[in-house]
Amino acid sequence: MVDNNTTTDIDGGIKEQERLLPIANVGRIMKQILPSNAKISKEAKETMQECVSEFISFVTGEASEKCRKERRKTVNGDDICWALGTLGFDDYANPLRRYLHKYRELEGDRASNNNNISQENNNNMGGASGSNNIEEIREEDHHHHNDHQFPSSSSYHDHHRDHHRRHH
Repeated sequence: MVDNNTTTDIDGGIKEQERLLPIANVGRIMKQILPSNAKISKEAKETMQECVSEFISFVTGEASEKCRKERRKTVNGDDICWALGTLGFDDYANPLRRYLHKYRELEGDRASNNNNISQENNNNMGGASGSNNIEEIREEDHHHHNDHQFPSSSSYHDHHRDHHRRHH
């Protein structure tokens, strides 16, 4: 079990709290997918917090290593998609690539709309439409992948073990 109030050092000085996603956020995300009357135990939230934090660290570590080799200092969405694919998480990488592409298109449209509206009447009404469009992307991708299969946990752990051996 995780004590979310500790700040003990782990792995070269990173604090335990800083390594984990905020548990309130994890719980909120878990509730979104469950029926409204479902209850989530503290232990379930803590377990999910550990898992998703480790997964994010694993993927961003791979993306960060790619950037380091390319002498870049900023990890971007394309690097994360590349890392997911490299680590065998194609079931995540491909929808994320589509989402990123559409998000960038909408951000460009939103910026353009904001500039046009601001120039016409100093009104930021264009900014509100971006949020709805992002929701449309999520819904479209959800319907596009109803039969989506996630990598097995053994696949994740095999990749993680191999990655750990390569880098440690």
